[in-house]
Amino acid sequence: MDDHAAARVPAKLRPLPFIIFSSRWLQAPLYVGLIVAQGVYVFLFLKELWHLVSEATTFSEQEIMLVLLGLIDVVMISNLLTMVIVGGYETFVGRLHLRNHPDEPEWLSHVNAGVLKVKLASAIIGISSISLLRTFIEASSLGTSDAHVTAEGVMWQTIIHSIFLISAVALAYIEKLGQSTNGHLQRPH
Repeated sequence: MDDHAAARVPAKLRPLPFIIFSSRWLQAPLYVGLIVAQGVYVFLFLKELWHLVSEATTFSEQEIMLVLLGLIDVVMISNLLTMVIVGGYETFVGRLHLRNHPDEPEWLSHVNAGVLKVKLASAIIGISSISLLRTFIEASSLGTSDAHVTAEGVMWQTIIHSIFLISAVALAYIEKLGQSTNGHLQRPH
């Protein structure tokens, strides 16, 4: 047997390592559940889109903008779900064997747990930004009986969004440190 053929034969694991390594498949039903949840988001998107189209002639510009921001929010959450499903499965469960597939996501070729965390943090910031923008638009009704937000709610949402930003910057910095440390350790002296 040549070296290439030997490299393709999986190593036989002892029973305990085999059980531990195989336990990663317990995550597969979780990813299937997230696919079902994404289907619910598609339904929500279509329902909101129908609401926008059917009420387009009666909505004010602000109401249209709020519905549009809601649609964007649903799309961004769906993008987040896709990253978790595809990236998480590829990183933690098994290979999807998408190499050279014309629809392979560009980011998937260099995904690992650290990169996935930074991408997820960025997506969460995007979702939080849309939500905060909606809150700021709705804040124009503060003090009226039509208000859907309170001044305290706006303040807390802003603080939470700021914490998300700080956390994402910290995650990205830690990931960058890890990459430069790994790159430094792998260089021959």
